[in-house]
Amino acid sequence: MPLNDQLPALNREFIAHFGEMGSRWGINRTVGQIYALLFLSPKPLCADEIAESLEFSRSNVSMGLKELQAWRLVRLRHVPGDRREYFGAPDDVWEIFRVLAEERRRREVEPTLTMLRSALQETPATDDERHAQERMRQMHEFISRLMTWFDEVQKLSPETAVQLMSMGSMVTRVLEVKDRLTGRNTKKQSSTP
Repeated sequence: MPLNDQLPALNREFIAHFGEMGSRWGINRTVGQIYALLFLSPKPLCADEIAESLEFSRSNVSMGLKELQAWRLVRLRHVPGDRREYFGAPDDVWEIFRVLAEERRRREVEPTLTMLRSALQETPATDDERHAQERMRQMHEFISRLMTWFDEVQKLSPETAVQLMSMGSMVTRVLEVKDRLTGRNTKKQSSTP
């Protein structure tokens, strides 16, 4: 779908890309493009401005905004003297990532952990079920550890999180040195979740 020529070329490219990526992230093209427009906008936009900029119907914009609100990715803003509702994306990229990660966790990871906990309570009747249950236990432990780490990262300030990400390869080297000193083989362990 062509974007309004009034948008700068760089903005159109970014918005089009977000629309394409939307389906890979579990949202439709329209929602991805609305979010991209709001993310780039220096000021909050009302639904009519969004519809005009993206050349979408007003109803598609309304549905897209509702979905983005459900994901907590847009904020409702009011402009003094104007009765229309305006929407904007959070300014802080770390906040956007944090909210996205929390929502994905709530929608995708928590139901999986619930299913795995339930399966682990069952008494296996066959060797195949015992094997399957052991694999599920491994998956549950891995996801639980990942979620514990995620909870700790969520508590970090944006500045500390950026520092931690910047240290990525340095942390890996420190752990490799520690493993060499203790005689632990990390390559072998990294293949097992």
